[in-house]
Amino acid sequence: MQNEILFFTKKTIMKKPYKKLIFILIFFVVLSCNPKSEKHMKFIPPQPEKVNKEIVTHGDSRIDPYYWLNERENPKVIEYLNKENDYKDSVLLHTKDFQDSLYNEIVARIKPNDETVPYFLNGYYYYARFEEEKQYPIYCRKKDNLQANEEILLNVNDLALGKKYCSVANISVSNNNSLLAYSVDFVSRRQYTVIVRDIVSGKEYPNTIENTTGELIWANDNNTLFYNVKDTVTLRSFRVKKHKINESEEKDDIVFEEKDDTYNTFLSKSKDMKYIFVGSYGTMSSENYLISADLPDSKPILFNAKDNKFLYTLEHFQDKFFILTNKDALNFKLMSCSENDLKIENWKEIIPNRNEVLLEDFDVFKSHLVLLERENGLKRVRIINMENKAEHNVKFNDPTYNVFFSRNMNFNTEILRYEYTSLTTPRTTYDYNMNDKSQKQMKQEFVLGDFKSENYISERIWATASDGIKIPISIVYRKGLKKDGNNPLLQYGYGSYGFSTEADFSSVRLSLLDRGFVFAIAHIRGGQELGRQWYEDGKMLKKKNTFSDFIACTEMLINEKYTNSDKLFAMGGSAGGLLMGVVVNDRPDLYKGIVAAVPFVDVVTTMLDESIPLTTGEFDEWGNPKNKAYYDYIKSYSPYDNVKKQDYPAILITTGLHDSQVQYWEPAKWCAKLRDFKTNDNPVLLYTNMDTGHGGASGRFERFKQVALQYAFILDLVGISQ
Repeated sequence: MQNEILFFTKKTIMKKPYKKLIFILIFFVVLSCNPKSEKHMKFIPPQPEKVNKEIVTHGDSRIDPYYWLNERENPKVIEYLNKENDYKDSVLLHTKDFQDSLYNEIVARIKPNDETVPYFLNGYYYYARFEEEKQYPIYCRKKDNLQANEEILLNVNDLALGKKYCSVANISVSNNNSLLAYSVDFVSRRQYTVIVRDIVSGKEYPNTIENTTGELIWANDNNTLFYNVKDTVTLRSFRVKKHKINESEEKDDIVFEEKDDTYNTFLSKSKDMKYIFVGSYGTMSSENYLISADLPDSKPILFNAKDNKFLYTLEHFQDKFFILTNKDALNFKLMSCSENDLKIENWKEIIPNRNEVLLEDFDVFKSHLVLLERENGLKRVRIINMENKAEHNVKFNDPTYNVFFSRNMNFNTEILRYEYTSLTTPRTTYDYNMNDKSQKQMKQEFVLGDFKSENYISERIWATASDGIKIPISIVYRKGLKKDGNNPLLQYGYGSYGFSTEADFSSVRLSLLDRGFVFAIAHIRGGQELGRQWYEDGKMLKKKNTFSDFIACTEMLINEKYTNSDKLFAMGGSAGGLLMGVVVNDRPDLYKGIVAAVPFVDVVTTMLDESIPLTTGEFDEWGNPKNKAYYDYIKSYSPYDNVKKQDYPAILITTGLHDSQVQYWEPAKWCAKLRDFKTNDNPVLLYTNMDTGHGGASGRFERFKQVALQYAFILDLVGISQ
């Protein structure tokens, strides 16, 4: 094996056989007395074969010696990935007990028997619950009131028996409450099979539907089910079809098809159950069609075509459509129109666009309009009484936090259900009275052990980017910590797709905070924390702002004496893994260690290959490298193309063999190239979960084994072993 242990020099081994035997015996005696000495052994990392592949684009030649690793079915590829896993295990063998301890510590904080807050829909209270030592949820309901007998709709633990992976994306109950449709993936490639079950008898219909996104919408006839179909190669959702439950999938009609491969299809249902929305969306625009939920075989009616180049989502109430859109509105606005007149020129503005406020979401009730807005990087819930036009905001006190709407299925209520969390506050569900402003706590995530929110402090500070822009940083640490520059710190970032990284609570993170760590979130450009322009300034030909922002935040944390570069770690996943790849190429001196999860690091090659999932739909995010200007720009930062001869920090890279978002070969190739070029002895480790994909393990507890691995890797580098 290539990861053999080097016990002796050649000169020693060449001595007489009996002396060799004595030395080996002495070695193992010493080793047994000092197990920590394993940490100091040297291991030989696997070395994949180099087969140079020339890729010529715009007259520019790139040589990729590891291109062959994309041969998923090649036994040599699987052998190499397994060798990398063995090498990782060998290098981190001295942390194995600590990993187990961390895993047990993390799991011990989770309430073993738990359930979600029930919500009421169509005569039933719905909820999910967990049982002790079970990995998966049990979906249940009770008729009319919570004292009624429980009906188990779906026990996912039963589905998962004998499976290495199990993910249920969606469950949906028919309008007559008698049929359950659910979607399940056993591979971790996000290709879901749809199954319909009779709730009373438990019998499942034999006509399953394969290769869907997992989204499910029932028509009101209790016989028609709408779903999205994926392309089997690119995994793009390109069709919406409808299924009659007693017929085979082959007879399913196409309701909508999107032929532009930069768009994906979607479907949803209005809150009042009157309309089914089907259509497509891209980065820059979307398109909706309307289907009467009572007449599922009727022809879809176009609401507005995607050619008009703006994004919009719909809700319906009484005789009106509400439209959240960025049409002539950078930060989005809310409009409405009559259901009998969809012409865009007759849309009426309800909430205008504002330069400093991003309108993220809305909900409609009989007497109230509720808005989820974001200003100066912080969310707020704004409530407008539609009868007297009075309005107010729900108040939150933490310096940085997250709030979002929960399930609000009823129009005829003055109660808004929302969820709140902060870096020091576990996720909490509230029922808020929109008339008298009173609220009731329905549930707070329970953290077992000695956790108390008041033992932790959260802050929000601002770093200054290279172009003078101010970047918010959310920070949490244990009370009593001294800002003397000697604290270990983990900095997290993402900064892509307009996805805002929220300041959520994590009981898992306590394993770092309670060992003296500071945790910091860099709210860098490419997200949407400071409005839509924050996103626009971190994509396409402005993508490098994302990376320089993260580095500016790192420097700020050091300058403000939260930490120093010998105790500072960075972590990011997927597009956040791209971020890790760039900053470690540009400023390796700032970091002690890097954790890159499912990292998107071979940007040029992937964006040139339209057969790879996600590629075509992301040309408006990264740019299309078939255009030379974008090719040159992407190549100038793509981590795999910019690995150089220099010292690198210790790096742990994780991926999944079945990843449909970032193919496993990107991190595998990057790992091999980093080892080729690095000029120091810091380890570069690759862990491939051979049973999962982009999201890691599916089980409630199983997923924390990888977290324990990541934490042990980080803690070990600063000398913490328990």
